[in-house]
Amino acid sequence: MRNSQRRVAEFLDDEDLHAPPAYRLLDLSAEVGELAADATASSGYGSDPDALSVQRDELGDALFALLALADELDIDAAAALEESIAKYEARIDDGGAPGSGE
Repeated sequence: MRNSQRRVAEFLDDEDLHAPPAYRLLDLSAEVGELAADATASSGYGSDPDALSVQRDELGDALFALLALADELDIDAAAALEESIAKYEARIDDGGAPGSGE
């Protein structure tokens, strides 16, 4: 993950594509929305979950947007992911489920 975040940061630097975090968050939301649109269309709005399909390049766009947001916020995405996994593991250990409301 760190190499990917570094590559995105270098691309943003090289292409002068830095943007405020609020813009990056909106971009991330739009990219995730495109994934949701693919999922909705391919699965008949969830009625056929086995048919679910998303475009790999759209997933890549969402990852790029997420890593660009992390870069603009000066957050180490790999460290944030490790914290999140530890949180889910603790929830499972404590209550048997990863969700916060269960």
